[in-house]
Amino acid sequence: MHGSSLNLDAILDAIADRVAERLRGNDANDSHTIRPRLLSIDQAAQYLGRTRDSVEHLIAAERIPAVRIDRRVFVDVIDLDKLIEASKTGLALA
Repeated sequence: MHGSSLNLDAILDAIADRVAERLRGNDANDSHTIRPRLLSIDQAAQYLGRTRDSVEHLIAAERIPAVRIDRRVFVDVIDLDKLIEASKTGLALA
């Protein structure tokens, strides 16, 4: 019975990895969909679950860098992910 539970764990881990890749947008079967790397302030706010004002405050406080192209301001999704990782507290996930 112990061997079959290891096999089940491996299957569950593989499924969890596949779901995580899809959520991150790294699904190889979904190559026809382009996910933007740069987000508008409103999109960044939605991504973080915050308000537009709070994202503007994070930029002004230099907690996240802004990407300025012409007169438009964007936020790099990689920087948002870094902010999320750096803000985690508590016990490590198993």
